[in-house]
Amino acid sequence: MRLANRPLRLAACATVALLTAAVGCAPQDASPGDPGAAGQGKQSCTRGQLATVAHGTLTVGTDKPAYAPWFHDDDPANGKGFESAVAYAVARQLGYGKGAVHWQTVPFNNAFAPGAKKFDFDINQISISAARKRAVAFSSGYYGVRQAVIALKGSKAAHAKSIADLRRVKLGAQVGSTSLDVLQDTVRPAQQPAVFQKNDLAKSALKNGQVDAILTDLPTAFYITSAEVKDAEVVGQFAATGAAGEQFGLVLDKESRITGCVTAAVDTLRKNGTLARLEKKWLADAVSVPVLK
Repeated sequence: MRLANRPLRLAACATVALLTAAVGCAPQDASPGDPGAAGQGKQSCTRGQLATVAHGTLTVGTDKPAYAPWFHDDDPANGKGFESAVAYAVARQLGYGKGAVHWQTVPFNNAFAPGAKKFDFDINQISISAARKRAVAFSSGYYGVRQAVIALKGSKAAHAKSIADLRRVKLGAQVGSTSLDVLQDTVRPAQQPAVFQKNDLAKSALKNGQVDAILTDLPTAFYITSAEVKDAEVVGQFAATGAAGEQFGLVLDKESRITGCVTAAVDTLRKNGTLARLEKKWLADAVSVPVLK
């Protein structure tokens, strides 16, 4: 809100107050978390009493299937896997026990598409970006991630030592993902990349030889190569970009009144070491993976 408009707004509030006591008029505060993700009205962070979509319940969205290592057994509600554990940690910080958390299936691209949301926040390996902030709000980042390349062992793509080597092979990634952004903007392949609705389809294409390599975030790459496509390997990872690097954030409605509360919860979990402990427990170590340049 511009400072010059404040007298007019206060006058409007006074007029409304004279007309009816049933209508409140309060300044619109920016979210204390993401400067570009302000919600409507004052934000109350009273534990367990947030302005949630369903009173007394915290509704959390994610896609289906819910992939490991972010979730386990395709069951977000079991508390297993990094993102399931983070969601419940955030819920506890906000004053909601496990029984007060309701999970909702939300396709990946729908989570950050324009329009009103039926969840309080969505957690689904969604990277914070300026483009997405035009449609939704984000919490602060809960995980710093790098993108990686997976190829079948012994293939031409598996021998890639540089980004230039990757330009000559057929690559694929999930639609709407930062993996696809890196593929198009950093790798800039010589042939049109394959774009898939889900990572499951990308994995199948890799197995069937429809693509030479696929891009995913690094923890997912570790899981795919260790448990799902065992004749594949992680070829390399890409360097972090920007001052803070790529960060996954919780997605909220653009007009959510709890964005600041959720961001404060994430910040607390980072400062008290909870996020680091959960990362160590659920996500693989990336030290041995070469950085492609």
